[in-house]
Amino acid sequence: MNSHDVGDLAVFFSPRSIAIVGVSRSSRSFGGLSFLARLVNSNFKGSIYPINPKADEVKGLKAWPDLASLPEKPDLVIVAVPAPRVPAVLEECFRLGIRHIHILSAGFGELGTEEGRRLEKTVASIGREKGLFIMGPNCMGPYCPSVGLTAWGGIPGLDGSVGIISQSGGITQRLTEYLASLGAGISKAASIGNAAVLDSPDFLEFLGEDDHTALIAVYLESVKDGRRLFDVASRIAPRKPIVMLKGGRTERGAATVSSHTGSLAGNQRLWQAFFDQVGVIPVKTMNEWVDVILASSFMPKPRGKGVFIVGGGGGNSVIYSDFCIEAGLFVPLLSERSMEKIRSFVPAAGSIAGNPLDLWEVYLNLERLFQVLETAYDDPAVEVVLVDRLIPRRAFHSPPVSDPTERIAEFLSVRKGVKPTVFVIDYDGGDPDLIQKGSALRANLCRAGIPSYPSVERAVKALARLCSDTSQRKFS
Repeated sequence: MNSHDVGDLAVFFSPRSIAIVGVSRSSRSFGGLSFLARLVNSNFKGSIYPINPKADEVKGLKAWPDLASLPEKPDLVIVAVPAPRVPAVLEECFRLGIRHIHILSAGFGELGTEEGRRLEKTVASIGREKGLFIMGPNCMGPYCPSVGLTAWGGIPGLDGSVGIISQSGGITQRLTEYLASLGAGISKAASIGNAAVLDSPDFLEFLGEDDHTALIAVYLESVKDGRRLFDVASRIAPRKPIVMLKGGRTERGAATVSSHTGSLAGNQRLWQAFFDQVGVIPVKTMNEWVDVILASSFMPKPRGKGVFIVGGGGGNSVIYSDFCIEAGLFVPLLSERSMEKIRSFVPAAGSIAGNPLDLWEVYLNLERLFQVLETAYDDPAVEVVLVDRLIPRRAFHSPPVSDPTERIAEFLSVRKGVKPTVFVIDYDGGDPDLIQKGSALRANLCRAGIPSYPSVERAVKALARLCSDTSQRKFS
């Protein structure tokens, strides 16, 4: 697609009307009917037209025999018919002047068969010759919570500033759910599948210009036009973070790619060079992807790598320092002025005054925690603060404490320009009570816009990704 056409992609994410071709009257399987039901449940704000020549109504909606019989030309057509019938639907769309099409149907190049490849080439040929904007085939298509376009993923979804581009529908769905549960909303998501016509650079360029998108999360297994991806990403990365989970890093993973989207994964050394030169942040796992997105979404990039650690005990303080240093961060000495303040309230016995700070009182007394944070914010050697916020538990003789989220959020909100601050809520382990309390507290903090993590290791890794130079963002 030419770059001057990129604005036309907006219709995918704000359609006033949607027609679904291939809606059965009753089915328990994934397909046109399940998309229809979810669009209704998510309160899509436009008109929905189920196309079924053998039905008068489907799910309480009037059914129509074909696209030509509709009372209006739909902005978006979702195609859910068997693969051999898809080209005919595309030709009908062209005749009616419908240009935006999402092919949900599978059965194309990902099959690895001659017939599947032929059908996909036909789709691509029709799309390019007729000037159609086609997402797919074999994909979940567009997603936009702000207009109720949430037929998959987090339903009804959470509106926000994270844009998503993915070749995998399953991964896109999981990411939207994961982020929504932690208060990070989605501006727009594009599940592009086999990308026969529109590919990742097209949607990357679109999201790069989208005023509602501040960060772009990408899952890629391959790309047809690597040079265009490089050029587009080079323009966008300096002003919007791009966080990429790359599939097919190993020989076995690369072999699996061909049976997923029918594409080739590419040379991994070339991908590493891409990350190094462009400034895209690479991650390896879903958790790491979410962790970096939270850090990038909820706080500004730290000005440096000096971390002040409010630790959880003497041994933990040692381990946490190791984590930071091994990840390429620093644990600096505090200024004498800061040390004087800390010594004034840190007892000599049972605590450690300095960086890391081991002071049990900060877990029970929010005023003391705020005093510690103020000291860290004033210290010139500190660029980011990491607070290990322990959950009350019997093993540590902890008394019950109320949820601190509201007061912490209020404290941070009135201090404009404070240094980036992350919290760790450690609930790993098999204790179900601990897991329940910890995950709830973490979610509350994240929903208040405070990046929080279930372990120091994950917090440090996310900070290191956010702070690092491109040469340190190793992919493999």
